[in-house]
Amino acid sequence: MTNALDILEERGFLYQQTDAATLKALLDSESVSFYVGFDPTASSLHIGHLLPVMAMRWLQQSGHRAIALVGGATAMVGDPSGKTEARPILSVDEIRANANAIRGQLSRFLDFTDGRAILVNNADWLAGLNYIEFLRDVGRHFSVNRMLAAESVKLRLETGLSFLEFNYMLLQAYDFYVLRRDQNCKLQLGGQDQWGNILAGIDLTRRMLSQETHGVTFPLLLKSDGEKFGKTASGAVWLDPARTSPYAYYQFWRNVDDADVTRLMGFFTALPMDEARRLGTLPSPGINRAKEILAFEATVLAHSEAEARKAYLAAGTEFGFADPQAQVPTSSRITSITQQEAASDLPTYTLAEATLREGIWVIKLLVDAGLCTSNSEARRLIKGGGAYMDDERLSDDTRVLTCADAVNRPFILRAGKKNLRRIVVG
Repeated sequence: MTNALDILEERGFLYQQTDAATLKALLDSESVSFYVGFDPTASSLHIGHLLPVMAMRWLQQSGHRAIALVGGATAMVGDPSGKTEARPILSVDEIRANANAIRGQLSRFLDFTDGRAILVNNADWLAGLNYIEFLRDVGRHFSVNRMLAAESVKLRLETGLSFLEFNYMLLQAYDFYVLRRDQNCKLQLGGQDQWGNILAGIDLTRRMLSQETHGVTFPLLLKSDGEKFGKTASGAVWLDPARTSPYAYYQFWRNVDDADVTRLMGFFTALPMDEARRLGTLPSPGINRAKEILAFEATVLAHSEAEARKAYLAAGTEFGFADPQAQVPTSSRITSITQQEAASDLPTYTLAEATLREGIWVIKLLVDAGLCTSNSEARRLIKGGGAYMDDERLSDDTRVLTCADAVNRPFILRAGKKNLRRIVVG
């Protein structure tokens, strides 16, 4: 079996790691418990959380045990990492409700049966800590000079860092110590802005338990133009369908930059990387089919195949399909969806078989089907290159369509991108 670290490296997940050779040997020799922390500051995860979630998925599928930690206690403090200002402080009830919602969303990606993955809440061990005892037993292991040198702290010193937030590193380090002690957790994963916190946890665990632990961070997810990935004009892209609909979720992925397709397929789909590289380098218009596949596969994971099919069909019906004949090879189940399946929900015009046998002027059909209001409008449409029969552009306004032209039945007649009719012959 391929080593889980090799899978993560091939798919682009690795940014920093502690002692790669030792960690790889560990992942080869046993089922390793690993953890990722999620602060329940909202009732839903968003695309920014997906990188560690997908890494957890790959590690679990390689035989390792996932621990999803929700920061029921640390959410009351707020992680300063990557932030220029303090997070708002939530109530205990808000945090509890958010944690429950996150558990449900993670179950779309991880298998929680039979202990293959577990959810823990650091409020269980942090909320009841005695402050004096914590300072004596844990705080003594931390150097203020080293804490001030951490990137997450240095950034906030420019805008103001509260003593409350300054404690966050100690609390996250204590989480790793507790999970190593109680769950035999040997690996922590996080974004590259968590590197200082992860190292603090490794050092604390070594000092307090004399046991080895490891850390891995992921690259900051940026678009090819350097902007932060996962944001739209309307804000974050959420996994909660009540906040971002499956259709809007699909469209987010469908509209990514061409240059980002291969990398995003590596992160957010289960397609083999050789296929992802092939699809991501297709010349236009093939790259649009690659983006349909990316959007479909990402939506399957977040919402279900049924929702992904509906979103794909709705988007294709509205804007057109990039590869209606499924000529681009792919292992994606998107190939099981036919254009006729999309057409079944379209406005339909019935054309008599006898009329088609005799032949019907294409201009007349466009008008009779309701795609144009007059013959002159239909002529302008054809001369302007906006009339299609299935994928064929209609260029001759004198053409007469017969049964020989309608081998595929029913067929799609289209005026522009969005105005379509399903033509049924009967």
